[in-house]
Amino acid sequence: MAVLGTALLSVSAARAQQPLPLSLAECRERALAHSEELQQADIRLEQARLDRQIASTAALPKIEGSATGAYVVPDIDMMGMELRMRGTYMAGLTLTQPIYAGGKIATARRMARIGEEVAGEQQRMTRMDVLVEADNAYWTLVAVEGKVRMLESYAAQMDTLYNQASAAFEAGMAIENDRLRIEAKRSEIRYQLQKARNGADLCRMSLCRVIGVGNDVHPEPTDTLFKPAAPGALQADLEARPELRMLEQQVALGEQQIRDARSAMLPTAGLSLGYTYYGNIKLQSMVDAGNGTFVPYSQEFRDGLGMAMVAVQIPIFHWGESRKKVRKARFELQNARLDLQKNTRLMSLEVEQAIRNVEDGYRMIQTAELALRQAEENLRVMRNRHAAQMAPLTDLLDAQSQWQQAASNRIEAQTQYRIYETEYLRATGHLE
Repeated sequence: MAVLGTALLSVSAARAQQPLPLSLAECRERALAHSEELQQADIRLEQARLDRQIASTAALPKIEGSATGAYVVPDIDMMGMELRMRGTYMAGLTLTQPIYAGGKIATARRMARIGEEVAGEQQRMTRMDVLVEADNAYWTLVAVEGKVRMLESYAAQMDTLYNQASAAFEAGMAIENDRLRIEAKRSEIRYQLQKARNGADLCRMSLCRVIGVGNDVHPEPTDTLFKPAAPGALQADLEARPELRMLEQQVALGEQQIRDARSAMLPTAGLSLGYTYYGNIKLQSMVDAGNGTFVPYSQEFRDGLGMAMVAVQIPIFHWGESRKKVRKARFELQNARLDLQKNTRLMSLEVEQAIRNVEDGYRMIQTAELALRQAEENLRVMRNRHAAQMAPLTDLLDAQSQWQQAASNRIEAQTQYRIYETEYLRATGHLE
């Protein structure tokens, strides 16, 4: 049993440590499928669609049915006759059709349609936010893992250099100070490598959260090759931005709210048609049968009644309530227009900054690649000169440090450029 338990634990651990190859497209797809915020946005959109459908039914006729039963005691005396209503029943149908509501019904339909459009733009905005978060987590992990690999290569170089220095020292061809200097550098690199690995674990857990998998899963990004092309002419276009469309819809909603407030000042008219059937209403009395003889008489009423009615309601005096509501709605419309004006300027600045970041990011990649080529050439020269005993150890260590920094700068520049691209697409409303 112990052997079986150990085997099962080994299998479980192996499953838990299985890698998850993940491309950027797969990362986005998983993030969208997992996002609770996007699911809530989908629900709000469905609710807005139902609100529009509900508003459309306000202009349609409504049919209602009713049924009533009554047991009345005592009997009602009606000029010597008794009206008996013990078990009286009534059942009927009523049709109500609004004829004119002062424009309130049409305004409600337009407001519901605007609400649906706003919910759709909110869904787009939430989708973009999820994609931005997924891209940031993905490229951050790519950057940190790239630094881990670079530091591992750097550590291997220092191990080789340390072995060479140790062999030279044992042969009496180097001083111990050089070996101690290399050992100190190796310790520093191991410290940096451990920090980078810890950072990679944190970034991996962050990506796991975004794509909706457990922390025991190890995503492995597959889109790590960088061949960025020149960004070209980037357009500062805001027309597709969901925030701008939502602000425009808020202005349109404010205009409809004014119409809705005005509708309270206008007359309303409606048509009602109904039919009611009643029964078990009895009238009892004593009837003269002749010769002074009175006999009991009973009559039961069962019949139906039809009704047609037109009702008109005209508001006359409400202490200025409706006019004040109209003024309030106008102020709200003015605020919505001011919000649109202010936020349009802010979004324009955001787009300009995003464009500048993309252009600067591309230039940073070019600068970092040039610096890395120079650092690689300098390291090659220093290695040859140190091997020929024409350069001190400190020069070689400095050249290796410069190569490390240049390699780290290129990794940061490449991944930051990808993040800038995503942010530009979001700022212009084209991140899909």
